[in-house]
Amino acid sequence: MFKKLFGGKTKSKETLVTAPMTGKILPLEQVPDPVFSQKMMGDGFAIEPTDGQVVSPVAGEIVQLFHTKHAVGLKTEAGTEVLIHIGLETVAMEGEGFEAHIQAGDKVEVGTPLITFDLPLVTEKAKSIITPVVITNSDAADSFEIVASGDVQKGQTQCAKVTMK
Repeated sequence: MFKKLFGGKTKSKETLVTAPMTGKILPLEQVPDPVFSQKMMGDGFAIEPTDGQVVSPVAGEIVQLFHTKHAVGLKTEAGTEVLIHIGLETVAMEGEGFEAHIQAGDKVEVGTPLITFDLPLVTEKAKSIITPVVITNSDAADSFEIVASGDVQKGQTQCAKVTMK
């Protein structure tokens, strides 16, 4: 009876963003790249990874996988858009050392393997291994809050809470 009265299940506007990598969480302001540290692409956090595995931080859909496999974009049912950008200036590696396990259009759950990468190779060739995790449509959010500190575990540690308008 209530479902008919209120139009069925209401879509949650809140997204919990879980760690996509194991490592140390950092404020976005500490990313050594102004595009990220000045939040030009949106609010978020960063992780300094200790291994080369990236898992989905949210349940949703893969909306973009860069051809160089260094970055992936996801969208949740609540409308939250999450970009994971592995390292800095990794696009110049042209995909070397990166392997994608998903493609655009795939539906994923928290913890679904997305990308594996050669951490020593990225450490050697990229400007930094620090990986920004950005809410690219944070201008459409009511609130963004980092809820973790220190070491985080991929697919397990809740790192941030986003509430969409």
